This record gives sequence, structure tokens and C-alpha cells, in this order.
Amino acid sequence: MRLALEPDMEVVGEAKDGAEAVALAPRLHPDVVVMDIEMPGMNGIRATGELQTLSPQSAVVVLSIHDDPATREQARAAGAVAFVGKHAGEETLLSAIRQAVRHSGSAPGACWC
Repeated sequence: MRLALEPDMEVVGEAKDGAEAVALAPRLHPDVVVMDIEMPGMNGIRATGELQTLSPQSAVVVLSIHDDPATREQARAAGAVAFVGKHAGEETLLSAIRQAVRHSGSAPGACWC
């Protein structure tokens, strides 16, 4: 809901789990997917990896409470361009999303906040 308040952002979809995100992204063509790690069914790491094949134009920004080196590395290895810990605050997330858009198509590492 917060993202929809930004004048330079448009929310084009919302998924209840990783499988739904993987199904929606190829149809909706989002520039950025904000992905949680812990979700029912397919987790965010697996969904991020699947999106690399099914929706390669979509940059993935992982937003997670699990802010540890191992989880960050799993997200990076799956193809996420950014990782934001949920404790970081909304401005950090907004910045990561904007950086992901600017760096779409480039190597992972736009923002590891």
C-alpha cells in the first residue's frame, strides 16, 4: 500500500506466495518485484530464481526479516538485485526499488541495505 503513494511507482500486482508471484510476473511485466523470503509454499529465494527465467526483465528486491549473511547470499545467488532488511525502514526500501529500476539488466548488487 505504501508503494502506491509514490508518484513514480505503480503497483501492478500482488501475490500471496511465491508460486503466485512466479505466475503473475510474466503476465504483468513488472520492472521490479519486491519479494519476501518466508511465504507459504514456494519461498522467496526459489521464486526469485524462477523469475530469472520466466520474467528476466523484472528486477527482484528481497525484503526480509531474515537479515543475515547466509540469507543475503542465497538471495544474491538466486538473482536478486537488492536486499533490504525489514528493520531498515521504508525510505531504504524505496531507494532500493528506484536503484533496481535504474540498474535493471545489470549484475546483482544494486543495493544490499
